[in-house]
Amino acid sequence: MNNEIINLVANIALALTFIVGLVFGVIQIKNTNRDRKERFTIETLKNFQTHQFAEMIFRINNYSIPSTLEEWRKIPDRDQIMFLQFTQEMESLGILVAEKFINIELVDKTLGSFVTASWEKLAAVIEDMREKLPDPFLSEYFQSLAESLRERMQSHPRKPFHEVAGKK
Repeated sequence: MNNEIINLVANIALALTFIVGLVFGVIQIKNTNRDRKERFTIETLKNFQTHQFAEMIFRINNYSIPSTLEEWRKIPDRDQIMFLQFTQEMESLGILVAEKFINIELVDKTLGSFVTASWEKLAAVIEDMREKLPDPFLSEYFQSLAESLRERMQSHPRKPFHEVAGKK
């Protein structure tokens, strides 16, 4: 009987050790995922706060963007490079959202309608490039991000933070 009690206590101790280890493992995974998401969020915010990005926003808003590849090739090289850089940044942002490394809410709060408006300005030339280059995947995540944001802003419009914060 003494051996049975010792075996029972040992089995219970092993089971408890396993459960405690499992719980700590799950907590560690959750913390790691949260930390990774926070790092991506902070890095994304830093990328939006550069002089170069501000210049791209200004240029996108004030430029008459051509609608065909042929017209595109006529604009100055410096402008083509700047627009390519911008589409690459939007593509990267779309990938981060699609892979759930950052939340679309962050993009909505930081860039929001600028993403959708810039896609609308660039869509014709990008779609023309997709056919003529051919590259059917060109800016696909940028397009997906813009469409997701448009849908989100229409179905769940958010109030400006200063209005929400003022009510507290």
